Amino acid sequence: MDSAAVWIVITGALVAASCALLGCFLVLRRLAMLGDAISHAVLPGIVIAFLMTSSTTSLPMVLGAAALGLLTAFLVETLSRGGVQGDAAIGVTFTSLFAFGVVLVSRYAAQKDLDLDCVLYGEIAYVPFDTIGPLPRAVVVNAVLLALNVIVVGLLYKEFKLCAFDPGMAAAVGIPVAAIHYLLMALVSVTTVGAFESVGAILVVAMLIVPSATAYLLTDRLGMMLALAAGLGAAASLGGYLMARWLGCSIAGAMATVSGLCFTVAFLFSPSHGVFTRLVAYQRLRRVVLEEDILLWAGRRSEGGEPAPFGIRELVRGIERLPNEVTLTAGRLLHTGLLARTGEEYRLTRLGVARAIELLRRHRIYESYLGELGYPVDHIHAPADRVEHHLTPTLTAAVDEAVHHPETDPQGKRIR
Repeated sequence: MDSAAVWIVITGALVAASCALLGCFLVLRRLAMLGDAISHAVLPGIVIAFLMTSSTTSLPMVLGAAALGLLTAFLVETLSRGGVQGDAAIGVTFTSLFAFGVVLVSRYAAQKDLDLDCVLYGEIAYVPFDTIGPLPRAVVVNAVLLALNVIVVGLLYKEFKLCAFDPGMAAAVGIPVAAIHYLLMALVSVTTVGAFESVGAILVVAMLIVPSATAYLLTDRLGMMLALAAGLGAAASLGGYLMARWLGCSIAGAMATVSGLCFTVAFLFSPSHGVFTRLVAYQRLRRVVLEEDILLWAGRRSEGGEPAPFGIRELVRGIERLPNEVTLTAGRLLHTGLLARTGEEYRLTRLGVARAIELLRRHRIYESYLGELGYPVDHIHAPADRVEHHLTPTLTAAVDEAVHHPETDPQGKRIR
């Protein structure tokens, strides 16, 4: 890449990291749409600052944007406490303020180097041409904003963290929750307006939320979430630039698109929350449940004697499952050595008997626990059957301890 391309990617990465750092706390506090609202509602603040100072320099506009960002957060909070639903409060506030800003721009500033293209649709491709000394102005501005966000979040990390996860606890230990909230909103306002002119509203809004939401799907640790969000945003900037060169399209739009693609991949394949990951886990659990149901059924038939043989049809009637899945599961149990087959008949092996006894013991311990809770004897089998497949050995031992190691279950059956 040439030097212009490098500066474009660096600018995108700086904006992405700065926005993602704040976006994590917005996502955790379920205020993602409030970030979008602020990014639009700051428009009248920018215009008013321009009209008051007749200057398009960064400081007046940043101050005007910060003031409108705080006003937006205050109005949303006030409307929510007044009985308006949260999403409606956000919608009413940001659309009204945004429309007001559009009116101000079109009426008072359209002929004064402050039009909608300048304020809302900034073009990242022009970054290398507006310089401060040897560096593009957008790089300097967004580097300062990133440093500001890193310093504030670093100094108040514990406060931001506690307010994000448990505002009630934060208030109880003396943290000024409202002040932290409005400080976050002010940072969001300043960051968005600082990035508007250089990259445009689309990329700002995307980087404020999408990398943070992606990181949320990939980790359960806040520190790692912050690092991942910043890294994903920077990677989306590079990938988006390469996509834009390949397709000949908008650079900011391509960066936002790549960020959305990253979120899609995480949504589908996240280790904990991915759609396919959960589907695979569900299918695995379903197989385990069916295997254990077969062993439990065969174990009950064989208690007190030699393992009784059985056929597939008898097994299907006993556990009330489809013949094809019962046949496949019996084949897996044959492969693992828990069942043996002679002709068309199956029976538990010695290893299968031991496993069946272990499962029966777990089932009856939990039935005893339900009996201790007051369940009628004729109503304990079904709930125990639903829960037993989720009981780990540690949890089974804890339940056994809680019911004082009974010798028999509530139905009088021996617990081995």
